[in-house]
Amino acid sequence: IVLGVAAATGNPKIVIIAGLAATVSESVSMAAVAYTSSKASHDYYQSKVEEEMRRIEEQPARAREELRSVFRAKGFGGKLLTQIVSTISAKKVVWLNTLVSESKTISQNGVESPAKSALIVGFASLVGSLIPLTPYFFGMVNGIPVALTISTIVLLATGAIKAKLTIGDWKKSALEMAVIGILSALAGYAVGVLLRVNGY
Repeated sequence: IVLGVAAATGNPKIVIIAGLAATVSESVSMAAVAYTSSKASHDYYQSKVEEEMRRIEEQPARAREELRSVFRAKGFGGKLLTQIVSTISAKKVVWLNTLVSESKTISQNGVESPAKSALIVGFASLVGSLIPLTPYFFGMVNGIPVALTISTIVLLATGAIKAKLTIGDWKKSALEMAVIGILSALAGYAVGVLLRVNGY
């Protein structure tokens, strides 16, 4: 958006106004999406917990057999399997958590707090959107090269950090992040150039 507006007009004030408007609206929108998606995951997890709890309360034999199937699939059998099932099913909390995490392949650890998720995504979007505006805050009339340079550096660093925190080759991750970001920026730039050429 910043490069598109910058390409269409050489006025730094217009670039800043458009960029800030887009930054605020995008950050709020991204935060809202993060909140609703995290809440959906949280609600899904809760529904599975309640489903398994009802099965334990109302159909203990079936819930115990489900538990047996889970550990049989892991290679346990005979007396050891019976002992495992008896030990776990002796405590409802352990029984419930085991069924939810094992048979439903989900865990509470993988469910983000909706508010926390919204805050992180919204803040990240806000910071990320302000970066290309940096040269225009200093009154640069043609801040496009500087904006692209700063954005590329930040994208490379972000991709590298992502790989370090998760998994994968940091060089490949950095390049991938930078290429995706720059292609998106160039798409906006192309729209701005077309508008300027056509006299808008």
